[in-house]
Amino acid sequence: MKFRFLFLLFVYQFTLGYAQKSPYSYLKINNEVSTLEVLLQKYIQIPSVSENEKEAGEFLKKVCKENGLIITDFGTENGNYNFAASLHPLDLKKPNIVFLNHIDVVMESESSKFGPYSGKIENGKVYGRGAIDNKGAAVMQLGAVLQALQLINKANSNYNVTFLSVSCEENQCKGGADFVAEHYLDILKPVVVIGEGPSEISTIIGGDFKHDIFGISVAHKRTLWLNLKLNIETAGHASITPHHYANKDMVKSLENLVSKKPKIIFNDVNVNFIKSLGEHKKGIEKLFLSHPKLFKVFLASQIRAHPELLAIYSNTLTLTNVYSDNNTYNKIPNTIEAYLDCRLLPETDETEFLKDIKKRLKNDSISVNIVEQTPRTYPSGKQNIYYQNLKKAIQMNYAGAEVISVIMPNLNDLGVFRSKGIPCYATIPVYFTREEVENIHNVDENIAIKSLYQGTQVYYDFIELMLE
Repeated sequence: MKFRFLFLLFVYQFTLGYAQKSPYSYLKINNEVSTLEVLLQKYIQIPSVSENEKEAGEFLKKVCKENGLIITDFGTENGNYNFAASLHPLDLKKPNIVFLNHIDVVMESESSKFGPYSGKIENGKVYGRGAIDNKGAAVMQLGAVLQALQLINKANSNYNVTFLSVSCEENQCKGGADFVAEHYLDILKPVVVIGEGPSEISTIIGGDFKHDIFGISVAHKRTLWLNLKLNIETAGHASITPHHYANKDMVKSLENLVSKKPKIIFNDVNVNFIKSLGEHKKGIEKLFLSHPKLFKVFLASQIRAHPELLAIYSNTLTLTNVYSDNNTYNKIPNTIEAYLDCRLLPETDETEFLKDIKKRLKNDSISVNIVEQTPRTYPSGKQNIYYQNLKKAIQMNYAGAEVISVIMPNLNDLGVFRSKGIPCYATIPVYFTREEVENIHNVDENIAIKSLYQGTQVYYDFIELMLE
């Protein structure tokens, strides 16, 4: 009888201890105990297309405040709605571990099973615009910070921890992360910024690997958006075709430009990536991947066959728009314009890149103008406590997992802080299926509920390691 009593007491204490760590036990919404999936559901149900973030931001800020975080506003209007929710007041000037996320989402898809803002919970998933990017990732971050607030003795910690939500990531307007970094960096005092990035990658890239492979992005490509313009004065009637006219000459030049295969470029980050993959292979494949520079000629064809790989081994150029002011069938316009979305590797000199574009166009009459560009940044280091603890936190939650550094082909707000010399690391430390990844920014974006809790625990373990 005594043994049974002690056993039940042990089970009770164990269960109580688990409940105290569980996100179910401390998250409140409107004074009711809630869950991460319900928080995400309610967050998704508030539309927040870029530059219309205020209502969703107000909801999220209210949740942060209700659960005991200290709020600092960095803008309170649509297109400039940003706030920090911290363990300690920012005016204490403690070195700050910042979890960066964005409130805005892309425009909803026209066709959707549940509706773009349903927040429908079905079959263990939450559906709706932003389920992963970036409301789902934000809920993981917030869950971790709130867990830290409850479970860690923060009074004597050397660091502050802050959940930072911003506007305008999707359309890169200047009222979001750019605004915060320009006006409030001294107040925020970030020593590291953690943001959205790669998940477990072996399920995405395919192949047979011995272990799970999680990516932490330490670098990103930068954008160079270009406008090409050609004007040729010609007779307007299309019944007689001139030898040269704007549309014809621009199309020929664009064909010269986009048909050329991009050059494969190896740098420290993407070489490390391919070598790390080689550790999970055998035979000739292992040999090639372990010595990428030596076997570059053989690897190039494989890299070119996979656009997601080509994006991190080359400077990419995508023709995104061609237009003129003509809306009739029988008139020859004098002017035609085109837009290019170029993504450059960190070490690329944009001046040389532009010279190459002009050379490949083979038409000096086409003007090439920069519409927008992001500043050059350099990879964040891997030997510091931030990267090492993030890696350790992932491995604590996924036994046997390999963690490797990668470069991201897409742009996100981490670039703003990385350009200031602040170490920045990007990861969403969960398993995503290829289908889940392909549904980001697409019809019926969704996330598994278990992923919300797995990601939350990794972020929390990182915070705990930092505050030890």
